[in-house]
Amino acid sequence: MTQRLILIAAASTAALALAGCGSTIEQKAATGAVAGAVVAGPVGAAVGGAAGTAVGQASKPN
Repeated sequence: MTQRLILIAAASTAALALAGCGSTIEQKAATGAVAGAVVAGPVGAAVGGAAGTAVGQASKPN
């Protein structure tokens, strides 16, 4: 259980860190999804894609 929690935390951190890569929202979402998939499989891809989209939306000029 603890090992799984550490893996999920590491996947989330990696997805958030790599979600900032790219210049468009789509690129950020794709980068986050790939990073999440590498670390945690399909669930990580979903989390990474969502994180990339959130980062992209937050950095979008008004």
